[in-house]
Amino acid sequence: MTTENAATPTRSILSYIKDLPNICSLAGLGCTVLAIYFLIIGIYPAAMIGMVWAVGFDWADGLIARRMKGRTGDDSKFGGQLDLLIDIVSYGVTPAILILSYADFNPAFLPIAFIMLVFGAIRLSYFSTFGLSGGAKYTGLAIDNNSLILVFVFMFADYFDRPMFAIVLAACGLGLAILNVSQIKTPKLSGNPINVVILALYTLAVTAIYGWALL
Repeated sequence: MTTENAATPTRSILSYIKDLPNICSLAGLGCTVLAIYFLIIGIYPAAMIGMVWAVGFDWADGLIARRMKGRTGDDSKFGGQLDLLIDIVSYGVTPAILILSYADFNPAFLPIAFIMLVFGAIRLSYFSTFGLSGGAKYTGLAIDNNSLILVFVFMFADYFDRPMFAIVLAACGLGLAILNVSQIKTPKLSGNPINVVILALYTLAVTAIYGWALL
């Protein structure tokens, strides 16, 4: 991987970890790692908690970054790239593993997982290149919504037998992937402090519901 016209670095790689928004981003990555672990071993309520907290930390890092003073341009640029790399793991890889795991890793579900990852990577690359449409809206459904929606949908798992609900999850995942790369315009929810509060309440509610299921 090469970067043309890159600026000469003046700091070490690990020095960027001290940036508070980046710490928040990495905390979200930690939640994602836990979610993936619990998906693999089949403890789904714990995985859902990890998935929703990953979104919470993702939204929080942007809010913190916008309110911090004295943050350099390098900090912002590095943080933006770090966010994108974490996003493909949190909102592309993790939902794909959720569908594969709940389908008992049936190879028939591999094409769905692959499409989700491909469309997720394309969606993030598009946003990295072109940014917001008109400076205010996303083109396509923001990829963090994938986890928020799938965590909600999973609350209905007990109403279906496992093979049928695996198909439901796969259909939801495919539908979300298509929306990720569609031309629909959606608002930037994470940029509004009110929406961050709503997400915080949603995260706490999800944690309580799935935490109860773990008891």
